[in-house]
Amino acid sequence: MRPPWKQSKLDKLGFVGRGRSRHRPRNDPALFGGAYPFFQTGEVKAAELYLHEHSQTYNEEGLAQSKQWAPGTLCITIAANIAESAILTIPGCFPDSVVGFVADETQADTRFVKYSLDILKLRMQNISRGTTQDNLSLDKLLTIDFPTPPLPIQRKIAAILCAYDDLVENNTRRIAILEEMARLLYREWFVDFRFPGHECVPIVDSPLGPVPAGWTIRDFGNVAMNFDSKRIPLSSMARAAIQGPYPYYGAANVLDHVNDYIFDGQYLLTAEDGSVITAGGKPVLQRVSGRFWANNHAHVIQGKSPVSTNFLYLMMSGYDISGHITGAAQPKITQHNLNRIRVLVPAPELLAEFDDFVGPSFELLDSLLNANLNLRQTRDFLLPRLISGEIDVEDLDINTAGLAA
Repeated sequence: MRPPWKQSKLDKLGFVGRGRSRHRPRNDPALFGGAYPFFQTGEVKAAELYLHEHSQTYNEEGLAQSKQWAPGTLCITIAANIAESAILTIPGCFPDSVVGFVADETQADTRFVKYSLDILKLRMQNISRGTTQDNLSLDKLLTIDFPTPPLPIQRKIAAILCAYDDLVENNTRRIAILEEMARLLYREWFVDFRFPGHECVPIVDSPLGPVPAGWTIRDFGNVAMNFDSKRIPLSSMARAAIQGPYPYYGAANVLDHVNDYIFDGQYLLTAEDGSVITAGGKPVLQRVSGRFWANNHAHVIQGKSPVSTNFLYLMMSGYDISGHITGAAQPKITQHNLNRIRVLVPAPELLAEFDDFVGPSFELLDSLLNANLNLRQTRDFLLPRLISGEIDVEDLDINTAGLAA
């Protein structure tokens, strides 16, 4: 019979310290624009296993008032987004709302600790509640017990779960390449007006500026179907009671999986809530394909012939909607305001030709998105069973080479 795993505090498994951003104000432009990546809590939350995407960089002055952490550091959020975590793949800085964990390689596998955090996240979020802004202090974090099987077991469990996350990461990179190829073609044809046969099409004046003859200006609501799900958001308790295979979306993000769906097909999701629209006014868009449930914080959009959903996706990805956002306390773009945005619509035959070019890429892209959905579901099914020891891996022949981080 396997002896019970011991429990350990995080600081017994390695070094634990808060990030650093001593300068005030923290957003002083004098700190930014250099060569040193700077990661915020939102970027930790957006990462899956590995953290490398960042929107800001520190310069030498920024670095001097901060601290650079090495690749392999586990970043753990303790404010704003509580108990989210991801592993640095490049040197980087982060503020004191993020804790860094550097494993003692004789005691812990960083990836195993990260997966344990995923299981313990709800408990940590409950501990953090009760203040004006939820906050998980470092002291509170260090009171939590982590399951600590022998190191070889940790590495085997990490290897199993990493196999799924590595496939997701590879698929995500392929998706980004396919999207960029489609986006470049869209820009060539519909922004720079260098579409096939453009030499023979005169440019004429329009309310949106010079455009090719035969193109029209229409309201967004005339080229897209903007569905209202009329479904109020489900609480986490309600979602837990109806767990199932269908993604549940709110404000353009997957919140959970439920056993019912509203929509079936290919759609775009964008957030009604202005808090998840970028500062530049560009909507956060997500392509979805298949069956899903969405609440009324997300616009669910489909193309209306002759405009395809693929064309809408590329068009909206670069569209500035800042002038259509309303509300001071909670900025949002309403269905009415979205539908009356004026957009440029190319000639139908050109739209059809474009769809013939990008259609196969988007079919592969959708296949990869669905593959990632299945991989995440399988990983999430295995995760609690592996971390608890319910699935015994001790006698499994698993290659753990390269997983000593």
